[in-house]
Amino acid sequence: MLAAAPVAAEPLVLTALGDSLTQGYGLPQDEGFVPVLQDWLTERGHDVTVINAGVSGDTTAGGAARIDWTLAEAPDAMIVALGGNDLLRGIDPAASRANLDAILTATSAAGVPVLLAGLPAPGNYGPDFRRDFEAMYVDLAQDHDAILVPDFLGPLGEKATQGLSIADLMQDDRIHPNAEGVRQIVAAIGPEVERLLDRARDTDAP
Repeated sequence: MLAAAPVAAEPLVLTALGDSLTQGYGLPQDEGFVPVLQDWLTERGHDVTVINAGVSGDTTAGGAARIDWTLAEAPDAMIVALGGNDLLRGIDPAASRANLDAILTATSAAGVPVLLAGLPAPGNYGPDFRRDFEAMYVDLAQDHDAILVPDFLGPLGEKATQGLSIADLMQDDRIHPNAEGVRQIVAAIGPEVERLLDRARDTDAP
């Protein structure tokens, strides 16, 4: 009797839940964060499908409102990158924290490992706002055992911190990265996404 052929493993499904930075605002379809991350992971040999769940203008409240139906698609792992629009609107960090906590509570209940990507707060809302906003990512990642990337825009922030212009990495609105900015963001966050995929594989292992 012939042994049955092994069944090929299904590709992992990675959902990126976010706002315009995830959605790819202002860029050709193949130059946004999700397709560039997809290509980066594929080139490194990962069998994964990256789903774009970025909604331009979305806040943490919007993400919390749609987390259940996002999880209904049964992703194996999730990137949560929300908070930029909360910053732009000056929303109380306590409210943003509660929304992100709801998202991470839902993903934990579903057994979906998460990479939580934060953003640094500007100083114009005052030191207390800045402290509370930035701390929520650190605290929630620890509370929910999520992988933390403190600054989604990492390479751009590092360059700005050095006093260098980031105009070459930004679109004209000075809010969204251009194609080169996205490539640098993906190169920086990519290794952490690989850690996330490792967690997902461990979760799926029999």
